[in-house]
Amino acid sequence: MSTDMFVMHSDHTPAGDQPEAIARLIAGIEEGATHQTLKGITGSGKTFTMANVIHRLKRPTLILAPNKTLTAQLGSPPF
Repeated sequence: MSTDMFVMHSDHTPAGDQPEAIARLIAGIEEGATHQTLKGITGSGKTFTMANVIHRLKRPTLILAPNKTLTAQLGSPPF
């Protein structure tokens, strides 16, 4: 059984503040933080940032979305 359950298929790479946000979120998780918040305006790449965190951590992850539109986006490229 593969440990790579979540595989990103994207031609995009993190840009702007995303690399630092990814690094800080991963560090927080590895240090045992139980709550973290990623803030950003609409279209700033929060979902893409979190997809990178999930991909890099390679841990089981439960993703909750508040509506069908956002749920559908999670199943579409680049995710």
